[in-house]
This record gives sequence, structure tokens and C-alpha cells, in this order.
Amino acid sequence: MEQRKKTQLDDIERGIYDIKNEVRYSYKSKNGLTEEIIRDISKEKNEPEWMTNFRLECLQIYNAIDLPTWGPDITELNIDDIATYVKPDTEMKESWEEVPEDIKKTFDLLGIPEAEKASLAGVGAQYDSEVVYHSIREDLVKQGVIYTDMETAIIEYEDIIKEYFMQCVPPTDHKFAALHGAVWSGGSFVYVPEGVAVDIPLQSYFRLNAPGAGQFEHTLIIVEKGARLHFIEGCSAPKYSVNNLHAGCVELFVKEDATLRYSTIENWSKNMFNLNTKRAVVEKNGTIEWVSGSFGSKVSMLYPMSILKGEGAKCEFTGVSFAGNGQNLDTGAQVMHLAPRTSSTINSKSISKDGGTAIYRGVVNISENAVHSKSTVSCESLMLDNKSKSDTIPTIIVENDEVDLGHEAKIGRISDEAIFYLMSRGISEEEAKAMIVRGFVEPIAKELPLEYAVEMNNLISIELEGTIG
Repeated sequence: MEQRKKTQLDDIERGIYDIKNEVRYSYKSKNGLTEEIIRDISKEKNEPEWMTNFRLECLQIYNAIDLPTWGPDITELNIDDIATYVKPDTEMKESWEEVPEDIKKTFDLLGIPEAEKASLAGVGAQYDSEVVYHSIREDLVKQGVIYTDMETAIIEYEDIIKEYFMQCVPPTDHKFAALHGAVWSGGSFVYVPEGVAVDIPLQSYFRLNAPGAGQFEHTLIIVEKGARLHFIEGCSAPKYSVNNLHAGCVELFVKEDATLRYSTIENWSKNMFNLNTKRAVVEKNGTIEWVSGSFGSKVSMLYPMSILKGEGAKCEFTGVSFAGNGQNLDTGAQVMHLAPRTSSTINSKSISKDGGTAIYRGVVNISENAVHSKSTVSCESLMLDNKSKSDTIPTIIVENDEVDLGHEAKIGRISDEAIFYLMSRGISEEEAKAMIVRGFVEPIAKELPLEYAVEMNNLISIELEGTIG
């Protein structure tokens, strides 16, 4: 009997995520990174002098720092080929009806306006380098909650921004943090006053449409004592034949007894270098919860860090990544235990297929002062064929003896026996494989709001499409 052939599809049709609009803009920077370009960006944004000076300082730091010598190869990325600022041909609106039709249609197809009506307390929508829509429910405004774009925040809440901006992630941290500081644009500012519970999530969605461009949004969230917030971040971009760059920055400040959940579904195109930096500082008895899904991108280097600064501070990280043909997703989590009785839980899952590379790279550092602290790390990797690659690279540093610490890692292939069993029950090979993968990521899916869990399952189906047939 002739052996059934398997087809491999390098470029899977990603449906709504690959829809491209005509590239229209009111301003676009020259490619590359020079003092002139940065001054032009700052002038275009009408920024205060202190921010212009900060950008220029970041440029000097960027030029002085080398590319990382570990992790994926990113030498193909050339900043001289990237336009760091593309201002869409519209100002920010507070009504979807006022957003230009082609941009509005993109967000309509992504389900953002509908999600806002059904299950969100506020929405920010960024298109290329600027926020084009922002809203927040009036009852939250009355409670003192601030949710606006960063450009507005710099003008209206300048003292707060000056105090916190790039204090959690300093530009000296690494080359792409410095790049971000030099050319950042867009993003959201959230402030939740003491004791206020935002029971319905806020969401910002970042859409990059222009080819050969970068997106450098800055998200700054401050959750005061005893307050609560769930913030959702969504990202996507269509596929082009040139490289794009995403080097955003997320700074989270979780004060005493406060709780912040930060959920992300990143669905970049396969020409994207995703070099994002996310970090949280957590005070006494505060809690940071990360829920992360990484799909798409050519290369990802993403390791959300939690700095447990106060006694009893807590971190929970739940993440999944899916690497297909031509992808190298180097992701993980970092936790710094700096105070007594702090605790962290990391649950990471990765899937690789068609020769993709999925790496877990993590750090747990329990300092001398962090006595009676606890950390549990679990990493599971599932490879769907014999061409793919998966590694677990944990770093664990313990500087005192009064610690409860556990680490577990599992790497394995999808079970032929399980597929055969399901097929014997009348299920196709494609669906059998999809069922096993969905079961593998179910612990992550159940941590997401329903509509985002559905989106993640849809993305898994897209990634699996064409693998077998």
C-alpha cells in the first residue's frame, strides 16, 4: 500500500490576523536611529523637554551596549532598516464611529469593540505607533481610576510619570530597553487608587500594520494599596517579507495588599522580532499574576520579571508558547525574592512543530534576606515531530538555607498510542492531534477570560493546520 504523504505548509493562512490595510500615515520617521530622528519624533509628539533629553540619553546607552550573546540569533535584525515611528493618519478618538473606516474595520474583525461592549471596563487600541481609540467606564472615573494613553498621561499626570517612567526597567538594563527608551510611542497608563477593585478587565490591543516598522508601546500600571485590577494585552500583525520589530516595555507597580493580573495573547506575524520587556515590583503582601500566550513571531525573547520586594509578596506565572517552522521562541519567567516569606509559582508549557524551536529560559533568585520563602517551577514541553527542538534552561540561585524550593521539567513527543486510540474511536488524525494539544494547554486556557481562551484555541488550530494531511 502506498504510504500516505504528509504535506508541510510553511506559511499558514492566519485569517483575520493577516489582513493588511493600505499604509497611510501623517508622519513617518526615516529608517534607522540617529539623534535627528529622535528629536523629530519628540517634536512631532510635542513632548516636554525632559522627555526629549531622556530619549537622547537612551540613544547614547543604546549605542554603548552590545547585542546579547546568548539566546536566539538576532543579527539579522538591522535597526537601519526599521522605521521607528509611524503615526497613523488620525488622532485619538473616544468613539469607534470616529475612527477611520479601514482601521475601525481591522479592530472590528479582531473583535475589540464587541469585547468592549460585552466584558471590558475600558479599551485602548493602538495602530502602528499611536493610540487611535481609548475609553473607560464612567463609574471607574468617579472612583479615581485613570486609564489613558501615555502621551496624554505625560501632559496630564506629568509628576507621576516622571516618578515611575523606566524606573522598573531602566534603559541600562539591556540594549533593547535602551532602544525602547529612545523611540517609545503609544501604550497605556493605568492608576488604580487605594482600595478600589476594578472587577471587569481593562484591555489594550496593539496592532502593527506598516511593513519594515517597529512598535515600541509603553505600558505603566500602578495599583495602590489594597486595590485590584485585571489588565489584558493583545498583539497582532500581518505577515510581510521584511523584518518588523516589537520592543515594548511593561512596568507594573503593585503596592501593599494589592493584586494585579496581567494577561497577554501575543500573535505576531512570522517576520516579527519580538524583544519585549515586562517587569513588576511587588510590595508587602501584594500579588502579581502573569498569564501569557506567545504565538507567531520569527524570534521572541520574553521573560517577565517579578521583583518580590515586600514581605509576603507573591508571584504566579502561567504561560504557553507555540513555535512552528522558522520560529525560535525563547521565553520564560524571572522572579527575584528579596524579602521574607515571599512565594512564586511558575507553570510554563511549550509546543514545537515543523522544526520550530521552543526554549524555556528562567531565573529564580532567592536572596539572603528572603528567609522562609517558597518557589515552585514546572516546565513541560511537547514536540509534535522529530524535527523540532525544545530545551529548558533554568537558573536557580539560593542565598539562604530556609527555603522551600521545587523544580520539575518534562520534555516529550506527542504520543502515537494516544493518536491511534482516538483514531480507533472515529476521530481523524488531525483532530486527534489538536485534541491532545488543547488538553496540554488547558491549564493556561482556563486562566484566561472565556473569549481569550477561545482565541487561543483558534490560534492553536491555525498553527496545527496543514501539519498533517
